Amino acid sequence: MESQHPSLDRRRFLALGAAAHALAASKVGAQEHEAARDRPTLVGSANALPGMKQVWESFAAGGDLLDTILSVVKVAEADPKDHSVGLGGLPDEDGHVTLDAAIMHGPTHNSGAVGCIENILHPCEVARLVMERTDHCLLVGPGAYRFARAHGHPHTELLTDEARAIWMAWKERMSDRDDRLAPAQDDKDGRLYDLHGEKVSLDALIKDRAVTGTIHCSGLSTRGEVACTTTTSGLSFKIPGRVGDSPIVGAGLYCDQEAGSAGATGRGEAAILANTSFAIVELLRQGKAPVDAGLEVLRRVARQAARAAKWQAALVDEEGKPAFGLTLYILGLDGTTAGVTLRGHGRYAVSDTQGGPRLADLVPLYE
Repeated sequence: MESQHPSLDRRRFLALGAAAHALAASKVGAQEHEAARDRPTLVGSANALPGMKQVWESFAAGGDLLDTILSVVKVAEADPKDHSVGLGGLPDEDGHVTLDAAIMHGPTHNSGAVGCIENILHPCEVARLVMERTDHCLLVGPGAYRFARAHGHPHTELLTDEARAIWMAWKERMSDRDDRLAPAQDDKDGRLYDLHGEKVSLDALIKDRAVTGTIHCSGLSTRGEVACTTTTSGLSFKIPGRVGDSPIVGAGLYCDQEAGSAGATGRGEAAILANTSFAIVELLRQGKAPVDAGLEVLRRVARQAARAAKWQAALVDEEGKPAFGLTLYILGLDGTTAGVTLRGHGRYAVSDTQGGPRLADLVPLYE
């Protein structure tokens, strides 16, 4: 007998279908959850390796995901020899060290960030406070500083003597049309400085504003949760007030519990304009492997740079390829990872049950 209420039958059909889908999804989720116990993973920039070594055993044993990734990047934030992150970071053109940081949590799809914050040693921790203790995603400048102080973070002078000397050397060499003069014996003693693990002269350090850097870490826990964090002191000698991609959710970092996690280091403006981290995670959602997703986004960045070069020629080289650096770090829900870069043969940090904390080769878009 045909129903007198076909709309009700349709509703029952749709309801049954939705229930079946939810049951299937819950079974898949349970399987993913169980499988994740065998694949806790951390991935990030090469300067994340020291922090990974400190936390790996506790994390692999079931340690808290957010605590772990923050502990990884805090090592660099507190290292005065790392001139691209936190304490000892090179300042803006006025001599102020301003920091950017963000964190994102897959299970709650929540995030927190701070931009252009001064005199706080661990901006990544303040970003977590923004995520967990406010209804906001981003606090900047003096407001971010006051928020951090209200939560007990001490005022810290971040401009070290060495960073100050490098900044002054940059100011004195920046132009031959001002009244600044470098000391007559400046840099004649052959002193070398740390730059991304290499020893370089002062002239090499400040040439083309060579100190650019950030630290990123994404993690997959034994419970199958994903999260990520990025922190930086930004571009050396930048215009005061400049904020890069690191605190911008979708650019400097992004994660989704349904797809995976990604982060970026390098030219922040390029990462922002391409929305790199979000784009990668969406490609993971579509089924692409981490390395393929990363390279596809880098191709987009290269095409965008070529178009932008019509009014900013310095963005590309004589071959029309990007003249800047950008590196992306990708983590899939199955624990697969990748590090991709626009050019060169650098390395990235990874830690998993197969090999523990180590460096792996980046895959370049251009040799």
